[in-house]
Amino acid sequence: MIALKSIALIPAAGMGKRMGAAINKQYLQLDGMPIIARTISVFEQSPLIDAIYLVIPAEEIPYCREHIVEAYKFSKVAAIIPGGKERQYSVMNGLQGMRKYASDDDVILIHDGVRPLITEKVLSASIAVASLHDGAVVAVPAKDTIKAVENGMVTGTPDRETLWQAQTPQAFRYSVIYSAHQTAERDQYLGTDDSSLVERAGGRIRIVPGDYHNIKITTYEDLVLAEAFFATARKERIT
Repeated sequence: MIALKSIALIPAAGMGKRMGAAINKQYLQLDGMPIIARTISVFEQSPLIDAIYLVIPAEEIPYCREHIVEAYKFSKVAAIIPGGKERQYSVMNGLQGMRKYASDDDVILIHDGVRPLITEKVLSASIAVASLHDGAVVAVPAKDTIKAVENGMVTGTPDRETLWQAQTPQAFRYSVIYSAHQTAERDQYLGTDDSSLVERAGGRIRIVPGDYHNIKITTYEDLVLAEAFFATARKERIT
């Protein structure tokens, strides 16, 4: 029996306008390395991951190859693929780009390029769950009360006990996620995340408990918080 592979698909094709920086946010420094390099390094160092596919704006591919992949000697990066106008299209480009490498039952871990605080424990759990279910979504329980709002007016208050905040990675067997993206593309449907496409196709998704430190760096405040998390982790290693 051929051993199944675990493949990381890292979309980082967004422009990061909310950060207000002169360069795209994935190239900003975090604890001495570009954010995207911090993220890739988790998958590069994990013995669970067989290959990494990056999805980058087409015009940034030479820069990413030289200053990220080659500069940090990321040997698991199998390809750098041009992104699309929307994140969903970028993920589809990545799935199509790995078609000759991935088999139907390989596990694909789709992870935000600017979410560098993912842990090996969460990667392991995500792979295990995705191998047995239609998908695995890393998430944490909502801390705040959530209001449903329409035209500025509250229309309801969902039970917080049933609400979880989705993070990444979101993991699926290749055949499941590729088929869901094909269906969404055919129907011209744009979902909020990859899991929503599988759910729409009738798939059942299981939650993998995440970590509140696993933040997506979208604003300057997120970057400051991530720096604090890295500084704390460094102190704990020293002591």
